[in-house]
Amino acid sequence: MVFAELLKLIGREPLFETGFLLAGPEKPSYIHRQLAEWVDAGKLLQFRRGLYAPAPPYQKAVPHPFLVANRMVPGSYVSLQAVLGYYGLIPEYVPAVTSVTSRGSRRWVTPAGQMIYRAIRRDLIFGYERISVAPEQSAFVALPEKALLDLIYLQPGGDERDYLESLRLQNLERIDPLKLAELAERMRKPKLSRAVRIIADLKQVEQELYEAL
Repeated sequence: MVFAELLKLIGREPLFETGFLLAGPEKPSYIHRQLAEWVDAGKLLQFRRGLYAPAPPYQKAVPHPFLVANRMVPGSYVSLQAVLGYYGLIPEYVPAVTSVTSRGSRRWVTPAGQMIYRAIRRDLIFGYERISVAPEQSAFVALPEKALLDLIYLQPGGDERDYLESLRLQNLERIDPLKLAELAERMRKPKLSRAVRIIADLKQVEQELYEAL
């Protein structure tokens, strides 16, 4: 296979896996060797073993970091600070994409940035949706309410007022209080119920400050 043939096979797909190429007549050993050579030549970007994208200037679509995060660890969804930043609920720039998974915590540095995975119980893998993150690209992303609860759940002392105030939560009108309470109840953790009450208070304070202005 020549590189032009690979690009034709990929089309506008931002990412591809080795298995996509193994259905052809070439031997797997040849495919793996050829991919390694293209990575070394700067024609392909490697995100992890078996996951690649064309490198500039061969890219037809730049893979969105949220899509990369999903594909790095199948069954994960983007959550925590990454989603809070995406929806403007915290003021800080979030340099890494944080996700949750039932497969164990891990961390990678990839061509799309740093990918961090936090482990939670399998029965807590809910509260996410597939959203459009770029033209013709979609990713599994936590609801903003679930992203906040995931963070509180994983953070020791996450239900303490000092910690919640340290997040400098903003735009809290984007948080549905009924959805937040519903998801917290489903997670069955007393610390989350306590946090929901504090968040409601912080939301009230924010509203009063806004009205005062």
